[in-house]
Amino acid sequence: MTLIRQNDLIESVADALQYISYYHPLDFIKAVHEAYLTEESQAAKDAMAQILINSRMCAEGKRPICQDTGIVCLFMKIGMDVQWEEGMSVADMVNEGVRRAYSCPDNVLRASILEDPAGARKNTKDNTPAVIHYELVPGNKVEVQLAAKGGGSENKSKMVMLNPSDSILDWVVKTVPTMGAGWCPPGMLGIGIGGTAEKAALLAKESLMDPIDIHELRERGPQNRAEELRLEIMDAVNNLGIGAQGLGGLTTVLDVKVKDYPTHAASLPLVMIPNCAATRHTHFTLDGSGPALQALPDLGEWPDVSWDVGDQARRVNLDGLTQDDIQDWKCGETVLLSGHMLTGRDAAHKRMVEMMAQGESLPVDLTNRFIYYVGPVDPVRDEVVGPAGPTTATRMDKFTDVMLEKTGLIGMIGKAERGAAATESIKNHKSVYLMAVGGAAYLVSKAIKNAKVVAFPELGMEAIYEFEVQDMPVTVAVDSTGESVHQTGPIHWQKVIAEKLTVQ
Repeated sequence: MTLIRQNDLIESVADALQYISYYHPLDFIKAVHEAYLTEESQAAKDAMAQILINSRMCAEGKRPICQDTGIVCLFMKIGMDVQWEEGMSVADMVNEGVRRAYSCPDNVLRASILEDPAGARKNTKDNTPAVIHYELVPGNKVEVQLAAKGGGSENKSKMVMLNPSDSILDWVVKTVPTMGAGWCPPGMLGIGIGGTAEKAALLAKESLMDPIDIHELRERGPQNRAEELRLEIMDAVNNLGIGAQGLGGLTTVLDVKVKDYPTHAASLPLVMIPNCAATRHTHFTLDGSGPALQALPDLGEWPDVSWDVGDQARRVNLDGLTQDDIQDWKCGETVLLSGHMLTGRDAAHKRMVEMMAQGESLPVDLTNRFIYYVGPVDPVRDEVVGPAGPTTATRMDKFTDVMLEKTGLIGMIGKAERGAAATESIKNHKSVYLMAVGGAAYLVSKAIKNAKVVAFPELGMEAIYEFEVQDMPVTVAVDSTGESVHQTGPIHWQKVIAEKLTVQ
């Protein structure tokens, strides 16, 4: 019988969550670097360079890789010969570990968890509770796989109940393009097959805890149908030409994970869950000897990558900018922003649209302004703001036409593509949408020289800020004519890849 002290689990959870907030798994870094070296799309290559540079900065500065520091998920295998120290439940121990990690003064993490999700959606302020899955197994140890899953990738999860005769590969190839780029590719796809609907979802999520090893599988060859599917899906998805950040390119996924489970003769449950460019996960084992703390990686393992926007980048002063000034900005062009911008996410947009519908004045003047879709991490030490990367822009699509028509707003900044209606609205109002790289939050924050809350402070990280920025790098994703790089880029690179395959 092994006695596990409650503080050992608490400390181990807190340490692991801090660790994964700023250290990428080395297998991911090596896979992104390999993709970066072979990428032929300059836009995708630039995006991966920013991800790699951001990763090194976070590892050195011990600050979050992404401003969305995730919802905590654990898979726990508890030995049946384990005895717990009396006091707290296992869930309470885990949540206390989460609480300590997210409130650590040296590296504050963003609290993103809302209770009463269908109602008031009130922030719990400490990122609890975690989502915990338990399994009782033979033995006298506790094995924990832990992740902090970002909302941008989690929101792209897909579930289907196929007929037994249907093709899994065909469904995946058809479905991945519908996910857009909000999951911040390149990343991993976790696929669960079989069991029941909820079992397939658990299999998919758990598969994302595994290291990237697709190249080893390719070298030794598949030994079962699940491994065959990994290779088939990997090749087929990369042949779609979606590329890093959805900009078009050779690499969309770095690995595909497949877990399966026996299922009913009439059923074929299938769940696909992507992992984002933050891909925060680790594991530890408790054996009664004390807390299991993470071993520090060797920073020499991080590649030395530089990124230069070059002389072709357009430098823009946001202060005094007018709608006429943005009409010659071209889709795919790199822009360096300086001056003042406002921020706003879902809650702020909803509040502003409701105020306008009721004839109330807005607390901020949006005339000739840009709004950045972001919920930053709180600052520490001498920071003016914590990591502040973009959130998925498509969530704001429902508000876009009203905002452009009634507020004088001329531009928006976020990550991923815009939907058809939002793109049409951007065209009709001769505005622009700019894309910042998801997965480069700390790098982006270095361009922010001042930050202050100017409206809705009660919304916490969803309050409206005013940022003063200097040379903040973005890409024109939708120009004033309605051309979208997220449409033209993948179409072009899918053709390029098809031509390469024909030659082979």
